[in-house]
Amino acid sequence: MSSSSDESLYYMSLIFLNFTTLPTFITCHLITAPYGRHVRSGWGPSFPSYLSWFLMESPTIFFSLLLFPYGRHVSSLPSLSLLFIFLIHYTHRVFIYPLRLFRRRKTTSGIPITIVFIGFFFNLVNTYNQIRWVSHYGEYVSDKWFWGRFSGGLVVFVYGMVVNVKSDLVLMGLKAQNGGYKIPKGGLFEVVSCPNYLGEILEWLGWALMTWSWAGFGFLLYTCSNLVPRARAHHKWYLEKFVEDYPKHRKAIIPFLY
Repeated sequence: MSSSSDESLYYMSLIFLNFTTLPTFITCHLITAPYGRHVRSGWGPSFPSYLSWFLMESPTIFFSLLLFPYGRHVSSLPSLSLLFIFLIHYTHRVFIYPLRLFRRRKTTSGIPITIVFIGFFFNLVNTYNQIRWVSHYGEYVSDKWFWGRFSGGLVVFVYGMVVNVKSDLVLMGLKAQNGGYKIPKGGLFEVVSCPNYLGEILEWLGWALMTWSWAGFGFLLYTCSNLVPRARAHHKWYLEKFVEDYPKHRKAIIPFLY
């Protein structure tokens, strides 16, 4: 592909990422994706959860490693540092998280092929945006403010990932017990219903700070447009299932606010 064609593709995909945020937010408010506790028929055949997550998230690893060597920043420390951070999250999401689901496969439901395809397509486009910016289009290598923003963003990212992973482990542990869904407790579960989603939003807020780019900002917005409505649906589900017992002071995803 010529450099001009690649540049056109990059900016078109960047526009797509940023301008699909609002439609995604509206759609996710109206239609809750049918997997997990919201599983329902009518969305086609399903794959096992562990396989679905691997397939949906796999472009973030394999496409990243394919694209990165073709950038002009391929040997710079800032570029390699950003790539490392991106791959840290997705190594967990592509390999470790599905492995944990595989070990608990008797207690997890499948994910419709429609959702798997949508997730795969988004990750393909988003990976192209993020990695091409990091490896080629970003003008940050000689930016004197880069390491300051990187350090601040890294703190937010690491905190968010810790919250995300620990919250997922709590939910998996509860589901592994007999008797169906239970009320999660401890940590940020005491103030919000979905700290796992809050953690992931914080991760990509940290990423947006580190990259200080439209690519990173678009990823943050899209993450919010997807996870905030789903957190709201989870919160409503908890309140309806555990009418008497669910803590009324908990919010959906933002402590004390929403």
